[in-house]
Amino acid sequence: MSTTATLTKQFMSSEQLLEHWQGHRNLTRRVIEAFPEKDLFEFSIGGMRPFAKLAAELISIAGPALKGIVNKNMGAYTEDGFNPQTKEDILKKWDEETEVINHYFSQITEERFQETFNLFGQYEFPVYQNILYFVDNEVHHRGQGYTYLRALGIEPPFFWERF
Repeated sequence: MSTTATLTKQFMSSEQLLEHWQGHRNLTRRVIEAFPEKDLFEFSIGGMRPFAKLAAELISIAGPALKGIVNKNMGAYTEDGFNPQTKEDILKKWDEETEVINHYFSQITEERFQETFNLFGQYEFPVYQNILYFVDNEVHHRGQGYTYLRALGIEPPFFWERF
């Protein structure tokens, strides 16, 4: 009986994944910038949250979750720690969290990406799937932001211009 070894080729490096994610974050930042301040905090359609609330959610997930993954310690999800009052508050915190993401992402080894992690005590998936969830959630909410901007008569940034 003979055996055949299968070589698994890597689709994407961790550096490429981070670059992809940060590209999405760059675009979402530009969506935040496109909003008039009042509308950022007040405008909504169909009972959806204003975009400032969606941005606060994204800020409250990514950095804290990566820190929890690296430290193998994850508490419950909360947005209580960040209550922005201005667009400037959101953009400043967005930029700070970008650095937090870079810092903690670089500490995740290739092997850790395959380990199961219970995100916020709710979602038990491999680390790489948790990170893809962060990206998916951001894209979803950014789509809401695009809808708001168009309803306000504002042309949103092109979705393919992520850098």
